[in-house]
Amino acid sequence: MRRRSISIATALAVVLSSAALMAGAAGTAAADSAKALPVMSVGDMIVDGAHQRVYVSDPSTGRIVVTDYSGTVKATLAGLSGVTGLALSADSGQVYAAVKNSDRIIAVDTSTYAQTASYPVGAAPSDLEVVDGRIWFSQDTDFGSLDISGTEPVVHLSQRGDVGFGGDSTMLAADPAVPGVLVAGNGGELAVYDVTADGATLRAKGPMDSGVKQLDLTPDGRQVLTSWGSGGGYSIGAYSATDLTQETGYPDDAYPNAVRVAPDGTVAAGSFSWYEPDVHIHRPGDPVPVRTYDFPNTGNSSGADTLVNGALAWAPDSSRLFAISENVYSSLTLRTLTDPTKELPTLTVAAPAKAARAKKLTVTGRLASKTLPAAGTALTVTRTDVESPKGRTLAAARTKADGTFSFTDTPPAGGKVTYKVSYAGDTTHAPASASDAVTVSRQTTPLTLNNNGKLYAYGKDVVFTAHLGTTYKNRTVSLYADPFGSDKPKKLLRTAKVNSKGNVSATVDMTRDTTVTAVFSGDARYADRTVKSVAYARARISTAVSHHYKTGRIGSQTYYYFHKNTDPVFTTTMNYYKGRSQRMELAIYYQGTWHQTDAEYFALAPNGTSAVRLEAPGQSGIRARIRSSYVNGTSGDNVNSTTYGAWKYFTFTK
Repeated sequence: MRRRSISIATALAVVLSSAALMAGAAGTAAADSAKALPVMSVGDMIVDGAHQRVYVSDPSTGRIVVTDYSGTVKATLAGLSGVTGLALSADSGQVYAAVKNSDRIIAVDTSTYAQTASYPVGAAPSDLEVVDGRIWFSQDTDFGSLDISGTEPVVHLSQRGDVGFGGDSTMLAADPAVPGVLVAGNGGELAVYDVTADGATLRAKGPMDSGVKQLDLTPDGRQVLTSWGSGGGYSIGAYSATDLTQETGYPDDAYPNAVRVAPDGTVAAGSFSWYEPDVHIHRPGDPVPVRTYDFPNTGNSSGADTLVNGALAWAPDSSRLFAISENVYSSLTLRTLTDPTKELPTLTVAAPAKAARAKKLTVTGRLASKTLPAAGTALTVTRTDVESPKGRTLAAARTKADGTFSFTDTPPAGGKVTYKVSYAGDTTHAPASASDAVTVSRQTTPLTLNNNGKLYAYGKDVVFTAHLGTTYKNRTVSLYADPFGSDKPKKLLRTAKVNSKGNVSATVDMTRDTTVTAVFSGDARYADRTVKSVAYARARISTAVSHHYKTGRIGSQTYYYFHKNTDPVFTTTMNYYKGRSQRMELAIYYQGTWHQTDAEYFALAPNGTSAVRLEAPGQSGIRARIRSSYVNGTSGDNVNSTTYGAWKYFTFTK
């Protein structure tokens, strides 16, 4: 049986360092995500789009943490004292890291995360950039290069020329789309170099604000951007890459501290702002942002979380922007901002409050955005009613030049009829939708179905009863069961005339969430009726514990006892569904309170089992608990209702 593992030592460290660590979703788009980042500082951040990985250097602990795009840690590289700058090779095969305290640059394979080389450079490297295959590195108030293309690595130091850099560390910038160009800046001085030859040839130099935290070069090679502009006010500085004359920059909030340009030219401007948006997204040359992001407050201060200096990075396809925020507890969070280059349109829909069945009605609305989509843009229209409870697609509505639209419809069924209008979005606009409801009159007869919304234990036999009111001639009702999941189709349970009380019943084995439908096909005087009852079924969950040496009670609770160097194994059994995973939560008992750590999902084998090994902490006195659960939606499917297994309590002794 294949086993996955969780580290209790890591979980304990998280609890002890930040017991109040919480992820907030307020103010973020639905597709955005945030996850706690297990670092104490941020030296640099880069994105490997080929493998969809984010690399973050932590100079305080001498580590590089590698995550996927959602922030889940995939690898940790340790023993890199003072590691700061990071750079990616042109083929995405290697990540280069500046290990400042050992005067060297290392190479890491992006497939295995194994260190493949270590290059002494004779100075303490800091910031890194790769230009035309050579690795450029800052060295205090200067910079140098490392060429590894030959049989032996070649290092050139002191390349700044007569530029008077000052301050702690020189910043570098380059862009893969601009060969032979390197930008450097420090202490209020900015310079552009030609690096097509063996060394660096100064092309232009000039002043910049001394508060600059980050530089970048636009992919068209026209501008150098700085995280703080000159001339007063809060803005991103812009300078001609030819002669460094100052150009119009991008407005920002207090206090600007980051700037990154996407491969498509979109500018992300960051700021250290407690009370204003933290990230502004600008199209090239446009001072008005396409959209902004305001981080939530995950601490206990009046101000919200803030952006770490220089902690912005784009995915190579410009589909995501990654940002690292910090709260008042110094806890760091990796935030994945999805589709940041797209405007967020608003859509409004207005339908009449009441209408007659089988009579034409008109619905109006408007699509609004910073820049309007072209006239004639198609909007999807869906009508939902008792005959089409899952929605019926109508003819598309099309916008006018000012974004307004209207359409007519003749509702065939009475009751509540909802019109939902959806805009699919395009390359510059995110999707949007809105709806409004109208009450449509008609002659009808009562039809009811019990058990709607009720929750049952796995495998319980439940009787569903439909009740039909007065009709003219037809007294027949059909009952259907539609279990959740694509592998089981809707099934006819029974078609029969109701009894003298107007009832007809059928039994359902509740192994899944199930939609039961009662259908009356109508007659000459009464309209057809369809009613549905959605009932829910819990998952079947049990968890077995192994490798303990005894059980015993602590207070009123039974605990499993493990030696401090023994790895507990928890084997969860759950009713299986293709692609299903169980959610395992780990909590640590510390200072009289249970502290929840991050939960993880583990796939079930086809026999419905999942064995998880918990790495032993190597110390005694730790009390913990773990439970397995099925979570509707995030466990890989939605065929059962969220079900929490029982907590398993355990402790470690000598």
